[in-house]
Amino acid sequence: MFSESFNSIALVLEYMEVEPDRVNVAVEDRILLHLMEHDDQADRHTVSASVTRNGIAEACALHPPNVSRAMRNLDRRELVNVLTRNVHGDSRRQRTWQLTEDGRSVASQRIVRMSSIRVSIRNQEGTMLTVRADEAAERIDAQMSLLQVLMHAQHEGVLHYGDIRFGSVRRSTSTPSPISLLKGAHSTYHVRPPSIRKIHGRESELKSLDDWFEGRAAGMLVHGIAGTGKTTLISHWTQSLLDRMPSLRLMFYPCHPWDSPLGLSISLLHRLGVESRKEGRWDPHDLLDTLPKSPGAPFDIDLFRRRLIEYLTDPMALRERIFTDHEGTSDVPPYILLVIDDAHHLAESGQHLFGALLQVAEVTPLRLLFVSRTTMSFYDRRDVLTRGKMEELPVSGLSLEVVRDWLNRIDAPKDADADSIHRLTGGHPLALELLEIYGKVVHEDWLKFLDQEILDVLPEQERRILNLLASVERPILWEELGEAVGAESSPPNALIESGLIVELEDGMWLHDAMRERLRRDLGAMKEASSKIEK
Repeated sequence: MFSESFNSIALVLEYMEVEPDRVNVAVEDRILLHLMEHDDQADRHTVSASVTRNGIAEACALHPPNVSRAMRNLDRRELVNVLTRNVHGDSRRQRTWQLTEDGRSVASQRIVRMSSIRVSIRNQEGTMLTVRADEAAERIDAQMSLLQVLMHAQHEGVLHYGDIRFGSVRRSTSTPSPISLLKGAHSTYHVRPPSIRKIHGRESELKSLDDWFEGRAAGMLVHGIAGTGKTTLISHWTQSLLDRMPSLRLMFYPCHPWDSPLGLSISLLHRLGVESRKEGRWDPHDLLDTLPKSPGAPFDIDLFRRRLIEYLTDPMALRERIFTDHEGTSDVPPYILLVIDDAHHLAESGQHLFGALLQVAEVTPLRLLFVSRTTMSFYDRRDVLTRGKMEELPVSGLSLEVVRDWLNRIDAPKDADADSIHRLTGGHPLALELLEIYGKVVHEDWLKFLDQEILDVLPEQERRILNLLASVERPILWEELGEAVGAESSPPNALIESGLIVELEDGMWLHDAMRERLRRDLGAMKEASSKIEK
């Protein structure tokens, strides 16, 4: 014990005997250090104010005109790039700066040199010590950057433990282990499509899916109201695709109301072979470091996107963990197909992640297939119409010919003719399946399904809109329909995006299956008819 105490005293005396260096950080060094600290914002569309002129001036203790003067010099030497970008919390675009490759190299050299500068600190016991600048923040339990340490040492000389200007005292802790991040991820997705019922018709839809996969568009959205057979269609198609392409790697991810973008990202990393266990850890591009390690911590989707692109364009990583049995040369390139079923559950919270994955799919072997009850807003209409990045496939009821063929294959009731069934159900596959099982043209379970999955979750005003459309025999202009229900805004996007109503030249029109269901509610139909007559 005596020897340990003696060694501790000797160490303190060693720090006390070394004279601190005279700290004088040049303007150029301040700016290079600051931009290097915020290099994670390079090439981003939206950045923080820290890389604007005022943000740099504040961090580097400079007047804004001096920042502009120094930036012109750095720009001439090609150490920085100037970009006009959006800034968080500001409605106008501003001029921002970021380091070039040469600038990063120069900044790294300056950091190595300035890290060895010795500064004075006063520790928790009140003892004056002289330490390296890159050790000072840890010795006084302060969350300070190298630039902040040097600037404080230059202007005040000594850094004191517990100084409130350095923020609350935070003792350094080890980074939480990511071992548990991927635990259980294997149970959240499938590598084969789910088992399905027999598919009827859908030849044109299957051809559209084949054309998309053989084309250049990175993503496809299959959308339609509940129960139209979207998942059945996609499962049938992916199974046939796997049979034709043994090198294809499938990830079939069924979304639930409780799912989150982070959960989808973790499952994707697991499917791509990233391993977090100590034994056999595999994360060559540090993808796990982009995930939040504590509840409520932000998820840096942009950094996740960058590293995922790096990982999926690394041929060694792909061969090691994903395409382990793929031959070196092949007529068919290997692909990873990510199917996100019921993607409408993440329509709002997953917009940024979906957009990032679409960017990843444009330059990597990843292909995206979204299955949703509504259209999605994470991409631009130009991505579908002119840019060729996305394609859309609406799935509606079965055609009259398919309904007739289905009825010819089953023991249908004598009064069940194809025309009347198609008119009553709109070719809704679930209604026809229940007809095949129970022999009833309009089964109670089908009506209950429409109620629970579609009608019961609608706002009251949107339900009144559907009731009015169900009570008439012709399309109604929105001006007339909106006045009847007391709506002052434009047609509700939710009803149009889900396919419950469509906009025709003559006005608004209702989905046939919804029409049959709503017309059975006599009280609602009587009230709706009286409003239309008025």
